[in-house]
Amino acid sequence: MRIVSLGDLILDVIVGLEGPLVSGDDRLATTRVGAGGQAANVAAWAASLGAASRFVGKRGADTAGELCRRELEQRGVEVAGPASGRNGVVVSLAQGGERSMASDRGSAPELAADELESAWFECDHLHISGYSLLRNPIALAAIRSAELARANRARVSIDLSAWSLIDDAFREHVRRIAPETVFATERERLEFGELETGWVVKRGARGVTVDGIEYAAHPTVVIDPTGAGDAFAAGFLTGGVDAGLGAAARCCARLGAMP
Repeated sequence: MRIVSLGDLILDVIVGLEGPLVSGDDRLATTRVGAGGQAANVAAWAASLGAASRFVGKRGADTAGELCRRELEQRGVEVAGPASGRNGVVVSLAQGGERSMASDRGSAPELAADELESAWFECDHLHISGYSLLRNPIALAAIRSAELARANRARVSIDLSAWSLIDDAFREHVRRIAPETVFATERERLEFGELETGWVVKRGARGVTVDGIEYAAHPTVVIDPTGAGDAFAAGFLTGGVDAGLGAAARCCARLGAMP
């Protein structure tokens, strides 16, 4: 199976705090710096689970972009797409099984439809990050990517990504893509509204609901939930619900979003 993901390849700065931040003072922490981004995470997890994996997106033509490209390739992922400008950076603060994120997407949203190559979308499944549908030109590139993938008889999925960012333009982009599968949290599913598709609703520690059927989460010790939804999506696409839940559990048990 070949899985292609489209979206952001960013530099992830994961900070595991031992306690709440103290204004004007220090707090001990454990940190990890490396490649990240929703689409990149899915690609890396898919590769770790045995799929042929390709990431498509625009990365920075800077040190951070080069670091991210090398790491993703070392994880067995083919990296496709142009490099220009500066790479995006996300700082994720993890504490007590919860996380807060500060995001700078860099040049990633500047990916244009005319920069895509049809050969990149010769695959069995295309997975599109919902962050790619928030602004142009990358939103138009995402719509075009679905057309190219379907020309190769691939199926298409979308992760809605963030409930607070869903608006009418976002909904219209999703409907134009017409994904066979949509991954969403309960809040994202409610915020989006009706769509005739296969819904995979992520419920955190309570597991997932797939087309109305509930599945319990795998037992795990939660160190950092960053990327657990991406790990689940990769597992689901490569091996079904149980594989997805297993990948999510492994992701939660360590610091960082990559396998």
